[in-house]
Amino acid sequence: MNQLLFQTSWWVPVYGLAGALLTLPWSVGLVRRTGPRPAAYFNILMTILALVHSGLVLWAVWDLPPERLLVPWLSLPGFDIWLTFVTSRTSVGAVFVITGLSLLAQVFALGYLEKDWALARFYALMGFFEGAMTGIALSDSLFLSYALLEMLTLSTYLLVGFWYAQPLVVTAARDAFLTKRVGDLLLLMGVVTLSTLAGSLDFTHLDQWVKVANLSPLTATLLGLALLAGPTGKCAIFPLNLWLDEAMEGPNPASILRNSVVVACGAYVLIKLQPVLALSPIALNTLMILGAMTAVGASLVSIAQIDIKRTLSHSTSAYLGLVFLAVGTQQDEVALLFLLTHGIAKALLFMSIGSIILTTSTQDLTEMGGLASRMPATTSAFVVGSLATVGVLPLGCFWAMLAWSDGVWFKAPELIGILLVVNGLTAFNLTRVFGLVFWGKPQPKTRRAPEVMWLMALPMVFLTVLTLLLPLLFWRWQILPSWSEVNPILVGLLLLSGLLGCGLAGWIYLNPRITKPVSLVGKSVREVLAYDFCIDRLYKLSVVLGVVQGSRLTAWLDRYVVDGLVNFVGVASIFSGESLKYTISGQSRNYLLTLFVGVLLALTLLSWTHWGWSL
Repeated sequence: MNQLLFQTSWWVPVYGLAGALLTLPWSVGLVRRTGPRPAAYFNILMTILALVHSGLVLWAVWDLPPERLLVPWLSLPGFDIWLTFVTSRTSVGAVFVITGLSLLAQVFALGYLEKDWALARFYALMGFFEGAMTGIALSDSLFLSYALLEMLTLSTYLLVGFWYAQPLVVTAARDAFLTKRVGDLLLLMGVVTLSTLAGSLDFTHLDQWVKVANLSPLTATLLGLALLAGPTGKCAIFPLNLWLDEAMEGPNPASILRNSVVVACGAYVLIKLQPVLALSPIALNTLMILGAMTAVGASLVSIAQIDIKRTLSHSTSAYLGLVFLAVGTQQDEVALLFLLTHGIAKALLFMSIGSIILTTSTQDLTEMGGLASRMPATTSAFVVGSLATVGVLPLGCFWAMLAWSDGVWFKAPELIGILLVVNGLTAFNLTRVFGLVFWGKPQPKTRRAPEVMWLMALPMVFLTVLTLLLPLLFWRWQILPSWSEVNPILVGLLLLSGLLGCGLAGWIYLNPRITKPVSLVGKSVREVLAYDFCIDRLYKLSVVLGVVQGSRLTAWLDRYVVDGLVNFVGVASIFSGESLKYTISGQSRNYLLTLFVGVLLALTLLSWTHWGWSL
């Protein structure tokens, strides 16, 4: 039985792709009489099968060492390509989490997109999404992982542009796609180079190759930076972080997965590539610098947002920056724990704000207020998700932060300051959102807001309970340290930073005497933070301007230099041809005379040239 489960573990990604194919008759409009809901049911059924299958595989491999599975893909004389998968507690556990969150998001979408005419197309894209993510989790090949990351890029483009009738949505989808393509192109260069140097793209073989690799510092640095570019784009890390903000134009159920497990897939590949990146200290330092800049910068930017989805999306970038720091300090297991705890908490937060957006028909924080008494289930979900995101004992992210800080306590204690700043700013931001949305007096758009229907409330309540029970699961899995091993100083610092952030935001946003909205900084500083440090303007003044001016120069050279040279050759040919036609008499003696005179002139010219050189 265990062997059968192992041999069929690669079926799990196929379930999501099969669900996407089953929805095609409804997606393209071949079936209209039944409405789009059967397509959703087919996709949900395939996700349930994937969840059950992955659960059985996880049960079978829980106490076993990792095993590799080779699936033949392309076979030619002297050339074979295999799709390599690995079944371990980590990889199959990641698949189980992905399929579980995907199932909850799809059930949530049944209520959120109940009246959307393109419901079938949405579920087809969600199945495509799920298949790519589960494939990345099981992949043991950088070649396969790169192909699946490309599928995620395409899925992001299609889901962000889901409501393509809106011009802003089309622009957001295009920008998200092009931003990711920058990282994908550099990653492809790294993949090709690594294949040439190592002779294999399997992560298992690469772990052995790096132990004997003898690369020059320049080669190792360029290879590491190229491989780093792909996860930087997928995880929305500076400077390729603008796409996640614009991706919030898509439907909220897609944002649930995008901010919990989609961005985590890029970090998952980064963790697998960490041994290769370690060949270059410059690549590791770059990884840590980008992570630190994103962690602190995105935390500041999230506080300046008034769009409820954007303020949480920037928080996602901040926490992925902490994951990059964990990988840079070679704490791979801590990075995986961080991805798990943050993914579950952020999925719960996006479910709660999805309920708010659906009932209030707005995403503007300044138009909300007083929802705590009207939407108790949504309020509870937001509070639990916020506490699980911040370092609050004993919820999930607290243990991940504690392990993160404990790992750098002796190596680089200055990094703990970054963690405390991010934790405090995140606590401040989530308390600010709670005060503007759930506290205070009701606004016109929230005065009659009801609680959401059961299709949305059920997955939200289930995930709330799971978030609260996650520390018990950690204890059962023996992930939590014993109290004798816990550093009390780190515990105190984490709790203090979260308490300071919550207390300061509570004094400002929960105080009825202070008028909202509150301007914490000057207008110029607020605009810089609200527009993400004006990175888009910097791009326009640097990259975009360079491309535009280069294109204009190329167009000028093509029009006046290349075309001018070609036109000159053409005019010269016509003129010479027209001139020579009058010398044609049809008599051979004239041709011989012309030939003789030409040879004579050539010899004379050569003799004069030689005579001049001799002098």
